[in-house]
Amino acid sequence: MFRLLLAVFIVVPAIEIAFMITLGHFIGGWTTFALIVLSGFLGAYFAKREGSKVWEYARYEWSQGQLPAKHLLDGICIFVGGILLITPGFVTDILGFLLVFPFTRPIFKVLFLSLIQKQIGKGRINFFFRK
Repeated sequence: MFRLLLAVFIVVPAIEIAFMITLGHFIGGWTTFALIVLSGFLGAYFAKREGSKVWEYARYEWSQGQLPAKHLLDGICIFVGGILLITPGFVTDILGFLLVFPFTRPIFKVLFLSLIQKQIGKGRINFFFRK
């Protein structure tokens, strides 16, 4: 796991920097900077808006006595997408917007659910219940 994280923390910034430099040559440095700042603000706005919607739906289901499992996965997607949107760079912003927007989120919900199920099956995620 440490090797994977190390690779992610080295490879992703390298890709982002290369993409920003390339884009800066095509559209200019200030325009690239403005796009990075704009995507950060838009990403924070969309993550907050979608997070509020999911929170309200989850609270409603909880008040009806139902477990809001579907909305918990939505919340995980929005949280990860929001982190990616705040991170400077265009590649992370694209992935972040895909995680935050409600019409592309179901794809990632299936991926997150299968990842969580695999981790539970391997015994890496444990749940403790108290009475």
